[in-house]
Amino acid sequence: MKNAAVIAERRRPGPVIVIGAGIGGLCAALELVAAGENVLILERHATPGGKMRQVPSPAGGVDAGPTVLTMRAVFDALFEMTGSTLDAHVTLHKQDILARHWWPDSGPLDLYADTARSAQAIGAFAGTRAAQQFSAFSQRTRQLFDGFRAPVMEAANPTLGSLTRHVLRHPHLIGAMAPGATLAILLRQTFTDPRLRQLFGRYATYVGGSPFEVPALLSLIWQAEENGVWVVEGGLTALAQAIAARFEALGGNLLYHAHATRILTDSEGVTGVALADGSIFPAGQVVFNGDPRALALGRFGDAAASVAQVTDRVPRSLSANVWAFASEVRGLDLVHHNVFFSSDPKSEFKDLKRGCLPSDPTLYLCAEDRGQGRSPSRMERFEIILNAPPLTRRLPEPEDFDTCHRRTFQTLGRFGLTFTPEPGKAALTTPSGFDALFPATAGSLYGQSPHGMMAAFRRPTAKSPIPGLVLCGGGCHPGAGVPMAALSGRHAAAAILTARTSTSTSRRTATPGGMSTASRIAAAVPSRSSGS
Repeated sequence: MKNAAVIAERRRPGPVIVIGAGIGGLCAALELVAAGENVLILERHATPGGKMRQVPSPAGGVDAGPTVLTMRAVFDALFEMTGSTLDAHVTLHKQDILARHWWPDSGPLDLYADTARSAQAIGAFAGTRAAQQFSAFSQRTRQLFDGFRAPVMEAANPTLGSLTRHVLRHPHLIGAMAPGATLAILLRQTFTDPRLRQLFGRYATYVGGSPFEVPALLSLIWQAEENGVWVVEGGLTALAQAIAARFEALGGNLLYHAHATRILTDSEGVTGVALADGSIFPAGQVVFNGDPRALALGRFGDAAASVAQVTDRVPRSLSANVWAFASEVRGLDLVHHNVFFSSDPKSEFKDLKRGCLPSDPTLYLCAEDRGQGRSPSRMERFEIILNAPPLTRRLPEPEDFDTCHRRTFQTLGRFGLTFTPEPGKAALTTPSGFDALFPATAGSLYGQSPHGMMAAFRRPTAKSPIPGLVLCGGGCHPGAGVPMAALSGRHAAAAILTARTSTSTSRRTATPGGMSTASRIAAAVPSRSSGS
């Protein structure tokens, strides 16, 4: 039987093609083109970024996807690898206040990028004992984050065996992991104040899960945030545009409005990509930056349906109703990141599990024009996220704009927050809307469910069983979130470059220019926007 790496190296009739300009695909493409590869990105939408997207408003483009940038070092390393720096391409503002939190009968509580300051704020909010409990929790999550960053997040293919060996070499991690416990159980054992349990349980939703069902190990998500949160001027879409611009400056090509529909293969592996308009692009290797469930469902051809079949068998993560709009706001002193908690988290997640929109939701509100060292204008841009079940779990009821609007803005009104004008239907993206934008996701924003102790080991990794096809994106290892998706892209690039160097005596060198694919590529490249 032929070695797959040898096959992949032997067949070089075309470039590396990246399907999808989400953050994972962009990072993979940038690393590959910096290493001298001939790379073409095919993107079905008009702009780069994938779920990092904007919608128009009277105050300018409003981010309608991820809003939290953590683990900046991932992006520093990405640009440094190309001979540049992150600061040369985007303007970042480190946040003193990570987030401001309210409850129906108390708040606000600010948390900071400094354990001592957060402990002091928690002490003033909930008492000395709560501050001590938080300090112990923060120390615990720091151990977990530092202990699992290299063997899990930065490893291309972590296994249960490799992780077990790592933990046995570092036995202090065993107690910190709380093996067998859910995040909710760990928080109940850690905090006596139920508001703090609810606050730190919210981090399960960062990966599309419930604190009552994700493993306690995911408490380390808090540490990723405590290590620093940055606001990107122009929104997170500006980061995607900067990566795309750097990719093109190094000779890569990016084709927009290019709807890939089939990954072409023969007996030796991938041969190219077919588009909806009938165009065929030859390829030596293909990086698929989409939800791997689309492959398993046969959306990219019968041959690729053998890839990531687990994604069609396991449950999906949460979806959301996302408002993105401009308005005047009154009533509360907002920061960039704000959270308004429900009165009963158990009821909220029970509704989501049943397939219903929560009757008493927790709301995340991003005041996009704040946290950048200047006062916002009268008309501000906002994104509000209301968790929702994926379409695979949703009860057979129509998505109701009026219900979603009422539960969002009446809830905020009870906290004393009002918007003039309130947004209309065009400002709302529902789970069905996300499924239309990102087919085969079932509206899920985070790929497959993170629930269960073995969930991390069920995610597809970069390498696939088809020679020449590698995967990346938030639906792959190491999981959801902007820095995690970026790491998945770098894992994908490494899989291709490792195959190159293992079968070739000389490394390809970087060359200016890239594959010429007609003038519409250049015409479609957007300029970097400030978001206004």
